[in-house]
Amino acid sequence: MRRLCAVVLAIEVVVIGLAVPVAVQIVQIPPAVAGAVWGGLAAAALVLAALQRFRWAYYAGWALQAAFVATGFLVPGLALMGVVFFGLWVWAVVLGRRTDAMQAQRERAAAEGGA
Repeated sequence: MRRLCAVVLAIEVVVIGLAVPVAVQIVQIPPAVAGAVWGGLAAAALVLAALQRFRWAYYAGWALQAAFVATGFLVPGLALMGVVFFGLWVWAVVLGRRTDAMQAQRERAAAEGGA
Protein backbone atom coordinates (compact mmCIF):
# COMPACT_ATOMS: atom_id res chain seq x y z
CA MET A 1 0.00 0.00 0.00
CA ARG A 2 2.77 2.40 0.90
CA ARG A 3 4.33 2.20 -2.58
CA LEU A 4 1.10 3.04 -4.37
CA CYS A 5 0.44 5.94 -2.01
CA ALA A 6 3.98 7.23 -2.59
CA VAL A 7 3.46 7.07 -6.37
CA VAL A 8 0.20 9.04 -6.13
CA LEU A 9 1.93 11.67 -3.99
CA ALA A 10 4.90 11.89 -6.38
CA ILE A 11 2.62 12.52 -9.35
CA GLU A 12 0.62 14.96 -7.28
CA VAL A 13 3.77 17.02 -6.64
CA VAL A 14 3.93 17.93 -10.33
CA VAL A 15 0.23 18.77 -10.59
CA ILE A 16 0.20 20.88 -7.43
CA GLY A 17 3.35 22.67 -8.57
CA LEU A 18 1.67 23.53 -11.85
CA ALA A 19 -1.25 25.00 -9.90
CA VAL A 20 0.86 28.03 -8.96
CA PRO A 21 0.87 29.66 -12.42
CA VAL A 22 -2.80 28.75 -12.87
CA ALA A 23 -3.71 30.52 -9.65
CA VAL A 24 -1.62 33.56 -10.54
CA GLN A 25 -2.73 33.94 -14.16
CA ILE A 26 -6.37 32.90 -14.07
CA VAL A 27 -7.58 33.88 -10.61
CA GLN A 28 -5.11 36.73 -10.06
CA ILE A 29 -3.89 35.41 -6.71
CA PRO A 30 -0.67 37.20 -5.72
CA PRO A 31 2.38 35.12 -6.69
CA ALA A 32 3.71 35.03 -3.12
CA VAL A 33 0.41 33.66 -1.81
CA ALA A 34 0.08 31.13 -4.63
CA GLY A 35 3.68 30.02 -4.14
CA ALA A 36 3.19 29.66 -0.40
CA VAL A 37 -0.09 27.73 -0.65
CA TRP A 38 0.53 25.40 -3.59
CA GLY A 39 4.30 25.38 -3.30
CA GLY A 40 3.90 24.36 0.33
CA LEU A 41 1.44 21.64 -0.61
CA ALA A 42 3.80 20.38 -3.34
CA ALA A 43 6.73 20.32 -0.91
CA ALA A 44 4.62 18.49 1.67
CA ALA A 45 3.55 15.92 -0.95
CA LEU A 46 7.17 15.35 -1.92
CA VAL A 47 8.25 14.83 1.68
CA LEU A 48 5.28 12.57 2.40
CA ALA A 49 6.00 10.49 -0.71
CA ALA A 50 9.48 9.81 0.64
CA LEU A 51 8.22 9.06 4.16
CA GLN A 52 5.40 6.64 3.39
CA ARG A 53 7.23 3.92 5.28
CA PHE A 54 6.03 5.62 8.48
CA ARG A 55 2.42 5.15 9.55
CA TRP A 56 1.96 8.85 10.44
CA ALA A 57 2.95 9.86 6.88
CA TYR A 58 0.08 7.76 5.54
CA TYR A 59 -2.39 9.71 7.70
CA ALA A 60 -0.72 12.98 6.76
CA GLY A 61 -1.32 12.00 3.14
CA TRP A 62 -5.06 11.96 3.86
CA ALA A 63 -4.75 15.46 5.32
CA LEU A 64 -2.84 16.61 2.23
CA GLN A 65 -5.61 15.30 -0.02
CA ALA A 66 -8.19 17.22 2.01
CA ALA A 67 -6.08 20.38 1.83
CA PHE A 68 -5.72 20.08 -1.95
CA VAL A 69 -9.47 19.66 -2.36
CA ALA A 70 -10.01 22.66 -0.07
CA THR A 71 -7.83 24.86 -2.30
CA GLY A 72 -10.44 24.28 -4.97
CA PHE A 73 -12.48 26.96 -3.21
CA LEU A 74 -9.75 29.47 -4.08
CA VAL A 75 -9.21 28.27 -7.65
CA PRO A 76 -12.32 26.48 -8.92
CA GLY A 77 -10.44 24.73 -11.72
CA LEU A 78 -8.29 22.99 -9.15
CA ALA A 79 -11.30 21.53 -7.38
CA LEU A 80 -11.58 18.89 -10.08
CA MET A 81 -7.90 18.03 -9.78
CA GLY A 82 -8.25 17.78 -6.02
CA VAL A 83 -11.17 15.38 -6.37
CA VAL A 84 -9.27 13.32 -8.96
CA PHE A 85 -6.26 12.95 -6.69
CA PHE A 86 -8.46 12.21 -3.70
CA GLY A 87 -9.97 9.39 -5.76
CA LEU A 88 -6.51 8.16 -6.77
CA TRP A 89 -5.48 8.20 -3.10
CA VAL A 90 -8.51 6.10 -2.13
CA TRP A 91 -7.76 3.73 -5.02
CA ALA A 92 -4.12 3.40 -3.90
CA VAL A 93 -5.20 2.61 -0.34
CA VAL A 94 -7.81 0.02 -1.38
CA LEU A 95 -5.66 -1.68 -4.00
CA GLY A 96 -2.59 -1.48 -1.78
CA ARG A 97 -4.38 -3.19 1.09
CA ARG A 98 -5.53 -5.96 -1.24
CA THR A 99 -2.02 -6.57 -2.54
CA ASP A 100 -0.59 -6.45 1.00
CA ALA A 101 -3.15 -9.08 2.08
CA MET A 102 -2.34 -11.27 -0.91
CA GLN A 103 1.39 -10.98 -0.20
CA ALA A 104 0.85 -11.90 3.46
CA GLN A 105 -1.25 -14.90 2.40
CA ARG A 106 1.50 -16.07 0.02
CA GLU A 107 4.11 -15.69 2.75
CA ARG A 108 1.96 -17.70 5.19
CA ALA A 109 1.44 -20.42 2.60
CA ALA A 110 5.16 -20.55 1.87
CA ALA A 111 5.96 -20.75 5.59
CA GLU A 112 3.43 -23.54 6.13
CA GLY A 113 4.60 -25.44 3.08
CA GLY A 114 8.24 -25.16 4.08
CA ALA A 115 7.68 -26.21 7.70
